[in-house]
Amino acid sequence: MRELVEAQRASFMEALPEPLSVRKDRLKRAAAMIADHAGRFCDALSEDFGHRSREQTMMTDIAGSIAPIKHALKNLERWAKPEKRGVQFPLGLLGAKAWIEFQPKGVVGVIAPWNFPVNLVMSPLAGIFAAGNRAIVKTSEYTPVTAALFEEIVGRYFDATELAFVSGGPEVGKAFAELPFDHLIFTGATGIGRHILHAAADNLTPVTLELGGKSPVIVGKGADIAQTTERVALGKMLNAGQICLAPDYMLVPSAQEAEVVAGLKAAASAMYPTLLNNPDYTSLVNDRHHQRLNDWLDDARAKGATVETVNPSNDDFAGSNSRKMPLHIVRDVTDDMTLMQEEIFGPVLPVRRYDGIDDAIAQVNRRDRPLGLYYFGPDEDERRRVLDRTISGGVTLDDVIFHVSMEELPFGGVGPSGMGAYHGLEGFRTFSHAKSVYKQAKRDVAKLAGLKPPYGDATRKSIARQLKM
Repeated sequence: MRELVEAQRASFMEALPEPLSVRKDRLKRAAAMIADHAGRFCDALSEDFGHRSREQTMMTDIAGSIAPIKHALKNLERWAKPEKRGVQFPLGLLGAKAWIEFQPKGVVGVIAPWNFPVNLVMSPLAGIFAAGNRAIVKTSEYTPVTAALFEEIVGRYFDATELAFVSGGPEVGKAFAELPFDHLIFTGATGIGRHILHAAADNLTPVTLELGGKSPVIVGKGADIAQTTERVALGKMLNAGQICLAPDYMLVPSAQEAEVVAGLKAAASAMYPTLLNNPDYTSLVNDRHHQRLNDWLDDARAKGATVETVNPSNDDFAGSNSRKMPLHIVRDVTDDMTLMQEEIFGPVLPVRRYDGIDDAIAQVNRRDRPLGLYYFGPDEDERRRVLDRTISGGVTLDDVIFHVSMEELPFGGVGPSGMGAYHGLEGFRTFSHAKSVYKQAKRDVAKLAGLKPPYGDATRKSIARQLKM
């Protein structure tokens, strides 16, 4: 891996400056690599998960990978233009100029997760290639078939000095994070993110962390309950809840709890009338993940929670070796339950009551700052209060998750849910070095400003002007 970094950096330095034509060509090749093998990627992901909806993969991992690349191609020339900046009076009048040039950083490391193992490789690559960098990707050991496919096909589209893939378990991941990259982006769990940050520290590698957290849904005053519950159920059951932005728990007015639970059941049953043999519904990625969720449900029951399983066709999950898991709605949850302390990452949805919007806000704020926050309701004052009084990576109003697919919006967390942002213009700038350039005027500015010894009246007048408010 270290030899790969060295080879990429040598090639990068030799090629500087990276023309926009080369960057565009890499973006087009990246899109072709996914589009040409879309069917194989669908098969690989389904094999890795035990079953994964083909249509879902086409939406989230194939089309969802092409979209940011197309966006970068469309906007690259605008993003890459030098940015003019002002200079202090009277330097501008004397002919001085200042601007920012956006240079590629060099070699970027990408540590990708297992839940969207194509999209969360290609989406960062859109910004990395647009900015003119090279990249090495560490794929997840939990999706080995998908990882092997990337390694098989990448050489048909890219030289190893442009893009390379490596695979392996935690030891490989640790060694990867310790490499002297010019930037490192990690997508995954908060706990692992801490280790990544420590590993990168010795090289002073700048790091972007895309983590997770407990993203809340607040059902506000006057919310359309049928629409709200359908949209929450759709977001929660997509990829069987294995999404960093999945709604993690719901906060509902006390008087509407029963209506919300009924709405969730109806919406889930309408979208997934069966589960075990339903090709639209995805499995949990592995046995450990499946067992973890069931252990957390047992913990909640033992501590007084009521768990309602949405299984409209009465599928026999106990008698099946499938890792498919129905939606579990958990009521009467308390803060001492594990599922209210950890990110759930599966089809388990706690529903909590609140009395007044300030109570809901307080429930959100006593936890770590989440990656996403979702508010439903037409009341503008209440909506404004939620936006002003909570801090989260991003917000979707009257739906869930959708802000991540808006290419013009930066995507990232805050605090334990992440560090830094990418997508669109912010992605280009994350993977670029903003180099300041100042061009001095022809006049002897130092003498005019009293900066040149021997110091005298001009110096004192210059200091006085600067001190004056």
